[in-house]
Amino acid sequence: MKHRHGRPVVDSKAGPAAGTASAGNLGLNSERVRRRMVERVRAQGVCNPRVLSALAVVPRHTFVDGALASRAYDDCSLPIGHGQTISQPYMVARSAELALRAIADPRSARVLEIGTGCGYAAAVFAQLFGSVYSIERVRALHERARDNLRPLRLANLRLVFGDGAVGLPAEAPFDAIIAAAAGEEIPVAWGEQLAPRGVVVAPVGAEKQALAVVARDARGKWVVQEAIEEVRFVPLLGGVVG
Repeated sequence: MKHRHGRPVVDSKAGPAAGTASAGNLGLNSERVRRRMVERVRAQGVCNPRVLSALAVVPRHTFVDGALASRAYDDCSLPIGHGQTISQPYMVARSAELALRAIADPRSARVLEIGTGCGYAAAVFAQLFGSVYSIERVRALHERARDNLRPLRLANLRLVFGDGAVGLPAEAPFDAIIAAAAGEEIPVAWGEQLAPRGVVVAPVGAEKQALAVVARDARGKWVVQEAIEEVRFVPLLGGVVG
């Protein structure tokens, strides 16, 4: 797989997960363990039943390094290398819930995730939306996500190696863009790739960040809807690595 002429490369291939916890490790392949995580997320205010069900079916322990497997279902972010983290379950759920709130028919919705990381959030979003594209700028993480996701056989999910700061114009328009990295402002390119009434759910800010929801109205005009809550994400960077 190559990055040709600076263009993102869509990759739907996947392979057996490497370097992740085995299915039976520490009893983590258990619906009961995942349900406890879901209840913690619900207690923090996420109440959409479809989002909670998606969290319950995605095996988070298969997306983290074996040494961190015992913490896989804690509600916290964990390092995945290359200066990146797997987002805490609450933040994945909250972002999904905010996107769902703005989408009339999730079954036909097209969603772009900025920052695939290890692939966990993409797997959750694929349970909720009709088509999900997830773009990652670090080749090693893109390939790790591909391997992690292959056993789940998610036919509606496509992984892309490319620069998420410029979005994915070849597949636009999107009903929602969900970002896992914070810029000082939302890139203009993302707004240009939204469908009418589409939304961006993204952390915004440098030293102090807030999870924000920004939408386009029916005429295509930007409408800042709300800053949801203070958050802490890795910075949004341009270009590709590897």
